[in-house]
Amino acid sequence: MAKNKVNIEIYVTGNIERSLRQLKKKIEREGVVRDMKRTVYFEPPTQKRRKRLVRAIKQNLMRMISQRRI
Repeated sequence: MAKNKVNIEIYVTGNIERSLRQLKKKIEREGVVRDMKRTVYFEPPTQKRRKRLVRAIKQNLMRMISQRRI
């Protein structure tokens, strides 16, 4: 199985706390932690499909809620 390598660059301009928050956000967006958890624990295909479906439903619901407030 090929492992995806992710390069994340953060420029520290003096405020380390801000840079750490940026790093956390970028890691979350790239899905690094999620991919690491997938490799550590075996997940049956049915569970993968179910999680994907639940995530899609939540995203769709949030999108609908945000469009109504505009």
